[in-house]
Amino acid sequence: MAQILDPLPPEQSVKILCCYVNATSKIQVARISNIPNWYFERVVFPGQRLVFESPIIAQLEIHTGMMASAILSDTIACDRLEIKEDNNELNSNSVAAIDTINNQPIMPSIKTTNLDTTKPLAFTGLVSID
Repeated sequence: MAQILDPLPPEQSVKILCCYVNATSKIQVARISNIPNWYFERVVFPGQRLVFESPIIAQLEIHTGMMASAILSDTIACDRLEIKEDNNELNSNSVAAIDTINNQPIMPSIKTTNLDTTKPLAFTGLVSID
């Protein structure tokens, strides 16, 4: 994905595709400030997914919006946000996302079993203690 407004500096030849999700209920500002000659800052609304290209050495700063200011709430290495592409997955119709930290699907597959799951309820009696 090309950064149309903010192209990567030419000296940054190694770039990765990253994804950050704002899982909070507050507006956040995502900023990369450790790459010289490059400006990257985006507003990320609650629940929004931000997909971007960055140099592998970039650090994503997350500023959480408060009433009249923003507080630096997290700094994440962009290589931890990397979206890994697998050729087999690209050829299938699956759109499951992969957790790059644990290398597991973010949404677990639905388990379908044909076992009888109905069980009688067990009632316990009320006991009064004097």
